[in-house]
Amino acid sequence: MPHVSGVILAGGKSRRMGGSPKALLPFGERPLIHHIVETLGAVLPDCLIVTNSPELYGFLGLPMVADEFPEGGSLGGIYSGLRAVPGDAALCVACDMPFLSRGLIAYLTGRAGEADVVIPEAAGELQTLHAVYSKACLPPMERRLRAGRLKIVGFFDEVRVVRVPADQVARFEAPELVFMNLNTPDDLERARRLWTERAVGTGRSRG
Repeated sequence: MPHVSGVILAGGKSRRMGGSPKALLPFGERPLIHHIVETLGAVLPDCLIVTNSPELYGFLGLPMVADEFPEGGSLGGIYSGLRAVPGDAALCVACDMPFLSRGLIAYLTGRAGEADVVIPEAAGELQTLHAVYSKACLPPMERRLRAGRLKIVGFFDEVRVVRVPADQVARFEAPELVFMNLNTPDDLERARRLWTERAVGTGRSRG
């Protein structure tokens, strides 16, 4: 069974959110990233954060690494985190996904030995920022980064890929919820409302 680490990508510019780091937005009475760390930590043996602003995330007490390709977008963040983890592979998620599912994370990591990329699908799209990447992906990732070719799925034809269909994801959580990310103030407002509704529905506070 491969050792799968957690990687949280916290390097985005957050322009549509007003420039403030999305990971630190108040969410359920805590910074959003705190919930992501808690969910990953409940399943995975270790976790790190990819960020070029480590002073912002020291309160989490987690290892942090800088993005080796600062202009490399999400592909650069995945590469930097995957290269730094102690294990064989990394489950990489964005820092603005409040509804991660422990069950789905465990399922994806449990299939890590089957391929170099284990990636869920939803609405006809591969969820590249909620996927497991093995270290076999590093060489093709690096080649594309150095060439300025930053589309994440661009290297998939060079590695073994397992796609997890949306109906399989739905066994754990609604795909439109688990893959929700927060790009705009409207997204944030909607997510906070859903978070509160779910907390009320379970009879407890998730904050």
